Amino acid sequence: MTYRTILFETVEPGIAKITLNRPDRLNAYTNALCEEVVDALHKYTDDDGLRVCILTGAGRGFCSGGDVSGQPREGEVKHPSYRNKQMGHGQEMRDGMHRLIATLHRMDKPVIAMINGAAVAGGLTLALACDFRIAADTAKLGDTSGRFALLPDEGGAWFFPRFMGLDRALKMTLLAETYSAAEAEKLGLVTQVVPAGELEARSLDFARAIAKRGPLAVRLAKNMMRKGLDSSLENSLDDAALSVMIANPSQDVREGVAAFAAKREPKFEGR
Repeated sequence: MTYRTILFETVEPGIAKITLNRPDRLNAYTNALCEEVVDALHKYTDDDGLRVCILTGAGRGFCSGGDVSGQPREGEVKHPSYRNKQMGHGQEMRDGMHRLIATLHRMDKPVIAMINGAAVAGGLTLALACDFRIAADTAKLGDTSGRFALLPDEGGAWFFPRFMGLDRALKMTLLAETYSAAEAEKLGLVTQVVPAGELEARSLDFARAIAKRGPLAVRLAKNMMRKGLDSSLENSLDDAALSVMIANPSQDVREGVAAFAAKREPKFEGR
């Protein structure tokens, strides 16, 4: 796929980066953008040499939600219109942002949202679908959908209460509130707040720390915890037992034990 609305690159060994590249629209998403991000995420997942991915936005914003203008930029391909079809709005959402959010949620490799500016409405949902959120201290986060009489329909109605609690989530959405990065951290929406000038460096440091860990263990641990959120303890323990059958006999575990005994840094290869 030729990307017109995103950038996808390997910034250093083991670390991929996806940049939403519609800065003049504060990286508002379109179905075309969603398709491109999904494609890039699949490339990241399929490449065993890549261990962590950073998702961010170009320019002043992370993602301002859906592009309410409905108009592509010059050079972008206009996505087929759903508007005159029966159930068209629902189909448009399922084929676009819902597919992207579900892809992120199902992934067993880690994704870090590097929040460089506004992450509002569907943009906030996109950040919450990632595993970690590192935000610049100048960033703004919240749900502005109510200002347009729209709904938190990109997955926000599922994510917001889980991160904030039901009462705070309702308050944010019904009052169309936005918060500073520091406030968002207190509400549980942000993992870490860093000075804006250090955002790139601190996010890369975070990614490098994960990339040093055993790839099999990282993927299995993420999968276990994601599934465990919607599972009973008994089912979660059964899942852990199955995962141990993959992890414990691995070369990575033998390397980890050997490195500990030799008092050196382990070199994990994902085998």
